Amino acid sequence: MNIVCISASQVPSVSANSIQVMKACQALVQLGHHVRLLVPEMNWRKQPVHPTQEDLAAFYGLHTSFPVEWVPAERYFKKYDFCRSAVKQARAYSADLVYVWPLQAALFAASHQLPVVIEMHGPPEGNLGPLMFKLFLRLPGKKRLLPITRALAGMLSTYSKEWRSALNQETAHEPCALHIKPNLSLVVSPNGVEVERYYSLPEPEQARSELGLPQGFTAGYTGHLYAGRGMGLLVKLAQRFPAVNFIWVGGREEDVNSWRTRLKADGLNNITLTGFIENNRLPRYQAAADVLLMPYEQTIAGSSGGNSASYASPMKMFEYMACGRPILSSNLPVISEVLNESNALLLPPDDPEAWSSALQTCLDSPEKCTALARKALQDVQQYTWIERARRALDGFLVED
Repeated sequence: MNIVCISASQVPSVSANSIQVMKACQALVQLGHHVRLLVPEMNWRKQPVHPTQEDLAAFYGLHTSFPVEWVPAERYFKKYDFCRSAVKQARAYSADLVYVWPLQAALFAASHQLPVVIEMHGPPEGNLGPLMFKLFLRLPGKKRLLPITRALAGMLSTYSKEWRSALNQETAHEPCALHIKPNLSLVVSPNGVEVERYYSLPEPEQARSELGLPQGFTAGYTGHLYAGRGMGLLVKLAQRFPAVNFIWVGGREEDVNSWRTRLKADGLNNITLTGFIENNRLPRYQAAADVLLMPYEQTIAGSSGGNSASYASPMKMFEYMACGRPILSSNLPVISEVLNESNALLLPPDDPEAWSSALQTCLDSPEKCTALARKALQDVQQYTWIERARRALDGFLVED
């Protein structure tokens, strides 16, 4: 199929949104589709120089290339001009399918009766978001929704009586696929991972040696350092376990510098902050840990603001699973759609005592934690980017 993808994310960017878009597009290419990605160019008046496909592959850790085009856009139009222009280009390219992230692009595409697949990473926002979503659902033409969690699918079902009825008939097991109306379907699509990137990783000691990290039992965290990520809890753990090394991999430069200053003031010397690490190098840093930590709080701030604690699908969760290391995670309901007591240690997000006990278990009973890691590695096979893309498109354009 000739698929035109439309995303409002900046490319290149270190944001999780941008990385997710590139991984999803790559998976479509790997399924044999011709894919073209359209993204906004906010500085088009300054004649910017764009990265080559080789640059993007290195930055995002891609091994399959696809064309990326930057469409001129103005910030004060809040994506509307970009989405309108992008859909116009999709029509000019005779797209068989328009695969989008912004709701505005979905609405413009559906108004031209182009088949639309839209990834939903949160509920419609702002004053116009709910109205646009209702209009999108009512328009004719083939449409498929890809909410990233069951929780989000439930939140969105308030917009459709037929949707609520179909969702209530589903079991609680993945994957969830609903046919809401003859022209409207839904597939719950958690984020994914390239499991092949985690094959043949070194043991923790070797990985630490290769990366120049301190030796000894290591607890790792990868991702941004935004509010709600549980960094304060990790500090408490570091204080309670001075013989354990903690590595924080990722974060914006200003956040990394701020935390380094705070940790120095607190006299903590068992936390190493690496700063931003390119995606293609990330698996080796995760492999350097003996245990991987995901201490989300009840409120999670994202790169674009808001609170995603009730519907998030963190990419790090699937990366941790593929890495084959034990996982300590907050027991948020949305996390429990993927993790459970058989593949992770799930803990209250605001209970340092429980987290300390779990970390001590990893130190004292490594065989128990190794069994959890093996089960997580087994379970993650259903969450690859390619399987996700296959489910997302399965039967879409051949339905009655």
